[in-house]
Amino acid sequence: MARTAARLGAGTRISDFVTVGLIARTYPLSKVRQVLADTGKASRRERELPAHVVVYYVIALALFMSVSCREVLRCLLEGVHWLSDARGALKIATKSGISQARSRLGPEVMQRLYEETVRPLATARTKGAWFRGRRLVSLDGSTFDVADEPALEAAFGRPGASRGEGAFPQVRMVALVESGVHVLFAARIAGCKVGELTLAAQVIASLSPGMLCLADRNFLSFDLWTQAQQTGADLLWRAKQGRDLPEDERLADGSYLSRIFPGDHRKRHSDGIRVRVIDYRLFGVADAEPMYRLVTTLLDPAEAPAAELAALYHERWEIETVLGELKTHLRGSKIVLRSKTPELVMQEIYGLLLAHFAVRGLMHEAALSADEDPDRLSFIHAVRVIRRKIAAFGCVSPSEESCAA
Repeated sequence: MARTAARLGAGTRISDFVTVGLIARTYPLSKVRQVLADTGKASRRERELPAHVVVYYVIALALFMSVSCREVLRCLLEGVHWLSDARGALKIATKSGISQARSRLGPEVMQRLYEETVRPLATARTKGAWFRGRRLVSLDGSTFDVADEPALEAAFGRPGASRGEGAFPQVRMVALVESGVHVLFAARIAGCKVGELTLAAQVIASLSPGMLCLADRNFLSFDLWTQAQQTGADLLWRAKQGRDLPEDERLADGSYLSRIFPGDHRKRHSDGIRVRVIDYRLFGVADAEPMYRLVTTLLDPAEAPAAELAALYHERWEIETVLGELKTHLRGSKIVLRSKTPELVMQEIYGLLLAHFAVRGLMHEAALSADEDPDRLSFIHAVRVIRRKIAAFGCVSPSEESCAA
């Protein structure tokens, strides 16, 4: 779908829409400056759009995907309290000026800010985030449509379709999500020709002891399972029905111990990894498959009963909800990313991830204050509120000086 430049409604008050305070609160100016210095992207001379302002601007773009880039910049500049002369006329950079500023910044700053800032948020008080003391996380992948530009097709590829090729080039992302809080705390991004398993092998390095990782059947391979288990995290992954998992020992709760093997080692009964297998059915559920099969590192039924693990697996679908938040409620349904170069596409995606974390962090705080499960809060309502209100948490200055709001 082609993009249409849009403005906010006539008579709109900036304070009803801009949320610079939330962005600056989640990503303090001191942290942004540090990342800019570490990546060599700090502004060396006075500009209309210094680097630290562009960082906040890229995140703001993600909150207003359907609004033109100049309009978002107007909102960003008018909505803060750090203008030297609030009564003076604002000089809004041209579209080409904005593009040049974003190009100078590049994608590395946003990626580094994401990797150093975004993290799991659940505390012991967070409802729905734990299973018997283990933090629930999920692994999955998705794609983003990007503009139909030759440079983007060359960089990212175009997916196949039943008749030829897809309508747009695509970027693939594989991520880990903290299931209870909906935080995308680890992500790897590449062209659509790069397989999910390749990106997953990079992502699972972010697993750690005390986590219980859920994943769909397409991820279950000996190499990936081994790599994930070596992080110290526990695993609960679905297996394809056709996978050979011989029964070594039947357990009291109906599950059984088995082994998975690399390559053809199954025939030699060597180099196998001990796992526990849980088979179950869903009765009274339309379109349910005849049998579901889970594989887990939790070998003791007393520690993790089969019935509880089967009931828990539906939490894996939380990542589908999170991807919907990112791709529909923030980006906008059927809207391609606005960037036209590979570097700015990557920058824009990290801006989306950073914006999503800012919203989810605020929602987690609200859930803790109300002693509520974060799942019961509406993401789209939170986004609408954030767009309407300017949070008085402090802000940043175009002249590199901070002030209190």
